[in-house]
Formats: sequence, C-alpha cells, structure tokens
Amino acid sequence: MSSNDIIVSLDIGTSKVRAIIGEVVNGAINIIGVGSADSEGIRKGAIVDIDQTVQSIRNAIDHAERMVGIQIAEVYVGISGNHIALQSSHGVVAVSNEDREIGDEDIERVIQAAKVIPLAPEREIIGVVPNQYLVDGLDEIHDPRSMIGVRLEVEATIITGAKTAIHNLLRVVEKAGVKVGGLILMSLAAGHLCLSKDEKQVGTVLVDIGAGQTTIAVFEQNNLVATSTIPIGGEYVTNDISIGLRTQVDIAEKIKLKFGCAVIEHAAEDQVFKVNRIGSNVDKEFSQVDLANIVEPRVQEIFHLIHLEVQRLGYSGLPGGYVLTGGTVSMPGMLAVAQAELATSVRIAVPDFIGVRDPSYTSGVGIIQYASKYLKSAKPMGAVRKSVSNPKKSTVASEQKPSAMERFKNWLSEFI
Repeated sequence: MSSNDIIVSLDIGTSKVRAIIGEVVNGAINIIGVGSADSEGIRKGAIVDIDQTVQSIRNAIDHAERMVGIQIAEVYVGISGNHIALQSSHGVVAVSNEDREIGDEDIERVIQAAKVIPLAPEREIIGVVPNQYLVDGLDEIHDPRSMIGVRLEVEATIITGAKTAIHNLLRVVEKAGVKVGGLILMSLAAGHLCLSKDEKQVGTVLVDIGAGQTTIAVFEQNNLVATSTIPIGGEYVTNDISIGLRTQVDIAEKIKLKFGCAVIEHAAEDQVFKVNRIGSNVDKEFSQVDLANIVEPRVQEIFHLIHLEVQRLGYSGLPGGYVLTGGTVSMPGMLAVAQAELATSVRIAVPDFIGVRDPSYTSGVGIIQYASKYLKSAKPMGAVRKSVSNPKKSTVASEQKPSAMERFKNWLSEFI
C-alpha cells in the first residue's frame, strides 16, 4: 500500500445514507470528507425501492465530493441484515515455493481452499475472515508470510448472505455511478473500530441500534462468533411519539432528536415545546417529562429484546458485557436504561476522529479502518482496490493540498 491512499465507505441505513472519505497517510487514518443524505427506499435495512435508494446514494456521494473537491470512483459498501450467516471452514494447501517460504500466493490459495464449502443455491459468499493459520501443525499464527513450512492450513469464518439482497445492494451502488471495491460486513468493521483486543478476547456483545434494525455481533477469542439482526430501532420510538402526541412522523422525529430523553427521572418539567397536532389548527404544549413517559417504555422493550436475542444465541453473561453504538444510542438516558435492563457492564462506543464523533458514524468509519488494515491481504477479505479520484473533475485527493516541501520538489524536478 502506498503512503497516501483514499478509501471511501458507504453506509446505507434506514434513515441516512452516509459516504465517508478517509485518507490513509503512513498507516494513520484522517477523515477528510463526510456526505449524508436522507435515506429513501430503505425499510428496516432492506432495499424496497431501487430508484429512490440510488438517488439517496447519489446525494450522499455528491455531498462528500463537494466537501473534499474530488470525484469518488469506488466505494467499500457495508452490508448487514438478518440474511447474513457465519460458517466455519478449514483450508489446507502445500507450500508451492521451492525454498518452502510462505508467500502471498500460498495465503491466497489456502483462502480459496477454505471457500470450498456446500452452499444453498440462493446464498453467496461475501467474505472470508481467517481466524488463525497453521504451519506444519503449529497453530495460532496470524500472519504466516515469510515463514518456512511444507503444509499451510487456515481456520476461517465464511460470511454468506442471500444472493437477492447482495445483488440488489450492488445494483443500487453501481446505478448511482460508482464502482464497488468490496462488501464488508458492518458488524465486523464496527467491532474492529469499537472493541479493544481484550474485549474481543474475553467475549463482548456489540449492539448497533439503527433507525430500522438492531444488529447484534458477538466477539469471543478475538473472533466474530455470532451475529443476528432484529427489526427494531429508533423508528419505533419515533412512531410511538407520533401516536402519543398525535403528530406527523417527521415532526415526531425532530422532537425526539431535540427533546428526547430515555429516563423519566432525568427529564425536565420546565423543558417545554409545542406540537402541531393532526386534525387541529391549535398547537399543544408538552414537557420533556411527557415525552419521556412515551420514550422510556419503548427503549426498555428494545433492550429487553436485545437481551433475549443474545440469550437465544447462547452468549449471555460474557465478561466483556455490552458495547452500544448506532445513531439511536445518542439519546440522553439510553446508557442508564441499558445498564438497568441488561444488568451488566455497558458502554457507548464513539469514533475518535474529528468530524465523526457520533455513534451513527461508527459503521462507516469502521469500514475505512478495516479496509485500510487488510488492504495488503485484501483479496481473501473481499476488499482489494483503493478508491481513486477522477482528475477530469478536479485534482486527486493526494494532490489537493501538497505541502510546501512537495511543491518545492515538484518545481525543482522541472529543472533536473
């Protein structure tokens, strides 16, 4: 990988489509552009209208392009949903080099060997995550390059998904005028960003609560071991507010974002707002306490369902507890309700990058970090090529802000 790369992630959510541009400079990531657009044509994380979704993606990408002044040619797309499944696999190959030194070609061949698994006709492999390599029986090797051996094995997790969902996702992105560099499982990318090495080792549940769905990912012994999606999220809270206050859904969403509080005790009685009610010309006044009385029961139910789903997966009581992320967890009081309902250690994860310090950006930033780390060995991971800019529209990102030293070198080279 060169010292200066541009990686663009695309997070297609139920409420928002986000395009995030990351610049990788000598291994460090800088977020240089963020584009966001209201999501149309997505319901509970699934595409229900191709044309509307294409327009939302174009709007988000245009927004990001204008911020940075480059044209986005290729993106890494996050994928999630209840159609995602994990499957363990094992691959074995003989080392091909005469000197028995393991190289990139051997790793590629062993990954391809691990992909040879029985699959239903309606399913497709999204990616392969190597859990560990074995060289002549020696296990717990994470990077076997340059080691000497005769027999190379890999124990891997195969990520599969429904062909229909995958192809629809690829179709909307390509119709929006950009190339898909690779599909990356969002819970895997978010876990890579949010969880520490110790949390992934001892066992932790990562919960991404979006607008239309909640994704649960369980990490244990440094690997993603289970994932599940339940069709609940922030939209359910918005709908409850809409019904409780008898107002339109878009007004209910604005009220939730501005005055929402998940704990009645934390709400302020003197924090009041007026609501335009359906079927009435007169605005009615409500307090934050009135709003919290609607919000708290629904939030309690969401965390109760999360707890039941983790129990169903067979991973309740993990030492690492729960880590929450996603746009919905930004509401005041969410952490307190989660700690009460889940009865274990809970924390909220926020990306530590300027301009994206919000839980709603976790998946998008995670995709960039995941792609940048595994770019060298990206062929088996499903994300290989770096994003490039089109110089016809404007300057390439790596050239948009050359340092004084670079300008001097360029000037000097004209005379040498």
